[in-house]
Amino acid sequence: MKTVILFFAIMSTVFGAQYSIIISKKIPLSGITAEQIRDIYLQKRHSVGDQKIIPLNLVGQDPSRIAFENAVIGMGRDRLNAYWVKQHFQGNSPPITQPSHESIKAFVQNVEGSIGYIPSSMIDSSVKVIYEF
Repeated sequence: MKTVILFFAIMSTVFGAQYSIIISKKIPLSGITAEQIRDIYLQKRHSVGDQKIIPLNLVGQDPSRIAFENAVIGMGRDRLNAYWVKQHFQGNSPPITQPSHESIKAFVQNVEGSIGYIPSSMIDSSVKVIYEF
């Protein structure tokens, strides 16, 4: 797993950010910290300011999900799975999952307060970038 983290760190340094965390352009939020994003995705935080936030995740072992979990959440898959098992018994659920980057982008465009990550190459004027990794 350390090899995967090192790979993504090198790729980000050499080629710039590969992925962008996006929200609806209607939301008056211009930036967010990695710690806030981590707390949102771990269901420790449910809003930023007055805006309720709905985190979206990709299903399964997609490379962007692995990169996100390692770079932003700071947990590998095994540790994150153990976290969600414990959270389940406390009545907390993991983020909503989507089958593709396209569905995450469409969800963010249509559901106010949703937040997700997509490849930076998919960014256009229909969404707002608030963080890159």
